[in-house]
Amino acid sequence: MAAVTNDAPPVLIVGAGPTGLAAAMSLARAHTNVRLIDRALEPAAYSRAIGIQARTLELFEQHRVVEPFLALGHRLRAANLYSNGHRLARLDFDPLHTRYPYLLCLDQTITERLLTEHLATLGIQIERGVALVGLKQDASQVEAQLLRADGRQETCRAAYVIGADGAHSTTRRLLGLGFSGKTFEQTFLLADLQVDSDLSEDEFHLFASSDGLAAVIPMGGGRHRFIADNVNDVNDGDEANGGERKPSLDLCSAIATQRIDHPLQLSALTWSSHFHLNSRMVERLRTERVFLAGDAAHVHSPAGAQGMNTGIQEALNLGWKLARRMAGQASEALLDTYQLERHPIERDVLRQTAFITQLAEAERGPMKLLRERIMPVLAAFGPLRDAARLMVSELAIQYRRSPLTLERVLDGGPRAGERAPDALVHVMDGPLGRAPGTARLYDLHDPAFFSLFLLVALPGGTQAAMDATGALVEPKVAADPDLDRLCSAVEATLPGAVRIWRVTDASDGEAPSLMHAYGRTRPAFYLLRPDGYLCARGRPASDASALMRHCETWFGGPGAAH
Repeated sequence: MAAVTNDAPPVLIVGAGPTGLAAAMSLARAHTNVRLIDRALEPAAYSRAIGIQARTLELFEQHRVVEPFLALGHRLRAANLYSNGHRLARLDFDPLHTRYPYLLCLDQTITERLLTEHLATLGIQIERGVALVGLKQDASQVEAQLLRADGRQETCRAAYVIGADGAHSTTRRLLGLGFSGKTFEQTFLLADLQVDSDLSEDEFHLFASSDGLAAVIPMGGGRHRFIADNVNDVNDGDEANGGERKPSLDLCSAIATQRIDHPLQLSALTWSSHFHLNSRMVERLRTERVFLAGDAAHVHSPAGAQGMNTGIQEALNLGWKLARRMAGQASEALLDTYQLERHPIERDVLRQTAFITQLAEAERGPMKLLRERIMPVLAAFGPLRDAARLMVSELAIQYRRSPLTLERVLDGGPRAGERAPDALVHVMDGPLGRAPGTARLYDLHDPAFFSLFLLVALPGGTQAAMDATGALVEPKVAADPDLDRLCSAVEATLPGAVRIWRVTDASDGEAPSLMHAYGRTRPAFYLLRPDGYLCARGRPASDASALMRHCETWFGGPGAAH
């Protein structure tokens, strides 16, 4: 995408948690002027979110930042639900078609540090001790009143504002938006401690009993996150800052003994906290030039480790759209699709996490019957297990009903609006003088750009071969006027914003193959959005005109969309 000049009004991001950091990463990668503030003087020392799902890891890979997460995180390959000493269900992630068939456990504090370090390489620094205290907007800008920790005040004139400032969002309050929903009655506890037991160290364990829930989540090196509900004596604990009492090791041990039918020993408590669950969300994610994302827009049960991941993916959904608009290459209508695409997903996440929480906590009645009698039967049914894996890992998230999708029927492959899966490809031709060779599709996609993949067939199934001297001889592909016209038209419609790759099936058979991931139709085109979702697919000969109209309508200029 075209670079934005340094004197352009910035996008002001309020809140430097995972959501705000991801938004800044998306915008900065597309050369958009960004300002990132946080009222806290220092990063948080402890955090509640610890799970990074497969889809988030895929997006981190595309942003070239995943490796430090993999090096520091602990991989959980299955989740178990127990009741009264019996395992009712086990959900393993190994069958997922991704390079990351697991839940990666990592402290949110480390996630924030890694994203902050990555932002520094993009020239973005967090301005700490800076609070948002006022908002005023008109048709051309937002005037944000900022207050520094030393008492100095400032007016920041921003093109847009992203409120990623958490459940008690000042941005949401200044907009006068409601936060509808409910607070669960139960008191929960969190604790980080050591656990010695015979429980698997690479699986998540959730125990339901008549006394309440208890969860044991391995985090590597013997460290575990312990979670329990129905904690009646919230005053039992050790003194903490401000006189608040935190759950003690004795309390955690007593709950574990009462609710977990496995011998285990808890020790070395490093952090603990009480909290109440909320299930709330806003009705509008956009108010003119101000957007909400992450916990500022929705809060819910931590069941399924969806919250932080949902916020990060919202930020990446919004980031490329704002970058496109800031570069003067799309209309305001593109920004409206943030609400259209993400609000239904947020609503589904609230419903799913509330249902899982109620199911696990049920002490009597239909929900307990469902958990104890029906769930083991359902869990043994393959298609339901597959659907559950895709839902928890967030690989099932899709925007098929979005107006940004152009769908044409092909022989297999992902549909427009769905996640673009990774695949091994043989590059025939690419941008920036890319030499032919084998690569993964995710390595070719740059989230600062659209990626147009042209899937071509080799004559008679010819593969790359070696000549008598051992040099690689590239197979020849016959000239295709339809493909050439499509390339020229897309480049003219999305100048400086698209990278075009001609690819075919790789010859070494390593999975995932292009045919398995993207079907058999050749030639075919797949257009990837910067956030790694497909916005269009079809056949060059018959669907090129439709693709051009679609790109012109949504991505081709400030006056194009209606």
